[in-house]
Formats: sequence, structure tokens, C-alpha cells
Amino acid sequence: MGLKWTDTLDIAIALDEAHPDVDPRYVNFVDLRDWTLALDEFDDDPTRSGEKILEAIQAAWIEERE
Repeated sequence: MGLKWTDTLDIAIALDEAHPDVDPRYVNFVDLRDWTLALDEFDDDPTRSGEKILEAIQAAWIEERE
């Protein structure tokens, strides 16, 4: 079973592993959405993302870095 938009922490961990040199505080939502969709484990409807979900993913990624 793949990652869904609601798996914000797991997505954040996967993004951290895929983009170790990126500071998540400065990632725009377009890139964040594209990078999430590009994850091998991601398996959800691309149209179901929204600003609140992307904010949650970004916050989890920032928290994961700290």
C-alpha cells in the first residue's frame, strides 16, 4: 500500500531522504507537490492535494529536520 496525501509524516520522511540538501522552510508548494507526486511510494489522486495538506507536509518535514 502506497503513500496517501494524509500520510504527511511518512511523505516528509521520504522527501527528506530524496532531497537531503533542500531546506524545507523554503520549498514552494508547487515543488512540494511535484516532489511528492514523484515519490515511488506515492499512490494517491494528484487532484486531492490542497494548501492545507501541503502545509502539513512541509511542517512535518521541518519538524523531521529539527
